[in-house]
Amino acid sequence: MNVLFIVVDDLRPVLGCYGDKLVKSPNIDQLASQSVVFSNAYAQQAVCAPSRVSFLTGRRPDTTRLYDFYSYWRVHAGNYSTMPQYFKENGYATLSVGKVFHPGVSSNYSDDYPYSWSIPPFHPSTEKYENDKTCRGKDGKLHANLVCPVNVTEMPSGTLPDIQSTEEAIRLLKAMKTKKQKFFLAVGYHKPHIPLRYPQEFLKLYPLENITLAPDPWVPERLPSVAYNPWMDIRQRDDVKALNVSFPYGPLPDDFQRQIRQSYYAAVSYLDMQVGLLLNALDDVGLSNSTMIVFTADHGWSLGEHGEWAKYSNFDVATRVPLMFYVPGMTSSSASQGEKVFPYLDPFSYVSDLVLQGRSKKMVELVSLFSTLAELAGLPVPPACPKTSFSVALCTEGASIVRYFNSSEEKLEKVEKDGCDDAYRGYVEEPIAFSQYPRPADTPQWNSDKPKLKDIRVMGYSMRTDDYRCTVWVGFNPSNFSADFEDVHAGELYMVESDPHQDYNIYNYTLHGGLLKKILGFLKH
Repeated sequence: MNVLFIVVDDLRPVLGCYGDKLVKSPNIDQLASQSVVFSNAYAQQAVCAPSRVSFLTGRRPDTTRLYDFYSYWRVHAGNYSTMPQYFKENGYATLSVGKVFHPGVSSNYSDDYPYSWSIPPFHPSTEKYENDKTCRGKDGKLHANLVCPVNVTEMPSGTLPDIQSTEEAIRLLKAMKTKKQKFFLAVGYHKPHIPLRYPQEFLKLYPLENITLAPDPWVPERLPSVAYNPWMDIRQRDDVKALNVSFPYGPLPDDFQRQIRQSYYAAVSYLDMQVGLLLNALDDVGLSNSTMIVFTADHGWSLGEHGEWAKYSNFDVATRVPLMFYVPGMTSSSASQGEKVFPYLDPFSYVSDLVLQGRSKKMVELVSLFSTLAELAGLPVPPACPKTSFSVALCTEGASIVRYFNSSEEKLEKVEKDGCDDAYRGYVEEPIAFSQYPRPADTPQWNSDKPKLKDIRVMGYSMRTDDYRCTVWVGFNPSNFSADFEDVHAGELYMVESDPHQDYNIYNYTLHGGLLKKILGFLKH
């Protein structure tokens, strides 16, 4: 079984297959209709490099020791094997296109080549223009804006990075078909990461009068100041700078909030087109029946909820991601000869009649991807990591979730209530997703969103269950990577059923000792 691993930058589950009524995402929805879709999947840290290194190594940020962008785990934590490295060592050609690892120090300026990849990773030549002044403003001049619909023919080289990545991925699929070589192809798409730069025609799908504000566009009254992210990267864009918004909480004007939300949706539809072209090419080369597909994102993105934008927090909007697995013959019946599994669907004309095959509401984590893909590919599942694993090259801290694919919810409940056996590596009685986020101080400051390791003083450990999200902000010592759970700076507790948007913090009004013990109990493993 080949593997096509699609990872998207900053994509929260605003997709038709996740119940969003506004977005046009027919190609991703079509993939979902042939897949097992996880409704409750969470990243381990809501920022690019730490999240990607976490799920690609199968280790949590406290084990990779990467909370920022400035260290390489093989040097600063341990020489951990990665998921593509494991496939490579088991006879696969491993190929990277676009943004898979975060580029720079955190992947040794090489996307972890040659450890993880058979050939040097491909990066689009136009990637270097992402933050340049390429957005034409109302004044006719070029700006480095946040909201940036463009005429693609006017862009450098007449293209955009994700278009180039799709073209290269298709070229590689054809080459693998010719060579008859089993492959692990990872394709990393940039959008909807900021700047929201996409072909301007996608704006037509989202008339501004149809765009609403977030359901809770205010800063919650009982939100601890340490939990708030002041969206500095947004503030640095030319169009946001011009608004002269106060720091740290000052709200953006309502009309501009709508424009951001409009452009985020438009960028998602542009992404959907790229995914559709890629999956259609998989069909065309005749590999849809022999290739499993994983589709996910590195983390979510706030669209005005809690008065916040971007990622950089422990809220669901920042940590929850789409996650789906297409496994031919398992999640869908194999297509007959010549039949298309993924015909390209035009987002401008297609009307969705989506029927989902399988949906799991189980709480799952991206740290489980490594063991899950190994099991689906028929490879030995890497062992569970011991309590301290810095010297262990091959192990994972996330249990395979294949057991959730075909079982009924009732059977699964019984397994969890009876306690999981070693094969399931059950650390806790109920499925829980853990995330964490560092802060330099208890109040928002210029580096609150992305503190460097040396500046981290507080770590927010968050657990999400079916019923609640609980976050404890505790003292953190960056010199020895230690959290002090006796030094609690603040806490958050949101009950999912009565407070789905996480606006009413009841931490200080609840007997929460048991919840803190749960977090402590897990972290001790």
